[in-house]
Amino acid sequence: MNWSRLLGALAVATVAFVAVGALVGLVAAVLGNVAALAVVALLVVAVLAASRTGASPTRRLSNPYWG
Repeated sequence: MNWSRLLGALAVATVAFVAVGALVGLVAAVLGNVAALAVVALLVVAVLAASRTGASPTRRLSNPYWG
């Protein structure tokens, strides 16, 4: 049996468990504070705007030879 795969799966599960727990704690803290809720809303808007800008093709990169 390949123990490295089992160990890797356990590590991924542990990191996911910690990340979900931290996210739940963050949401609980943010919902109790209006200023923190405003900061999170601004961060979400900034991330969405940056992803929208980064998703559009630029003119300098459009080249018919690149496909």
